[in-house]
Amino acid sequence: MRARDILAGAALLGGLGGYAWSALPSGASLPPDERAAIEHSVYYSGCREVRAAGRAPLYAGEPGYREGLDGDSDGVACEPYRGA
Repeated sequence: MRARDILAGAALLGGLGGYAWSALPSGASLPPDERAAIEHSVYYSGCREVRAAGRAPLYAGEPGYREGLDGDSDGVACEPYRGA
């Protein structure tokens, strides 16, 4: 029983750590000019188009990201809807 509890805790921590790592912006370490070139290499007219393309959410440094799509200026554009 104790081993099962330890394994369950380890699985939970591993899953949370993986989620946190994947949520980091991918272009955070790029020089500003290189980051801008990547971001502007693709253009989406709005979040509806981003979601239709299966690309949401967009992170700063990714193709298609722009501040106009990032309503709360947190580096993540077209975030999932909250509530329901």
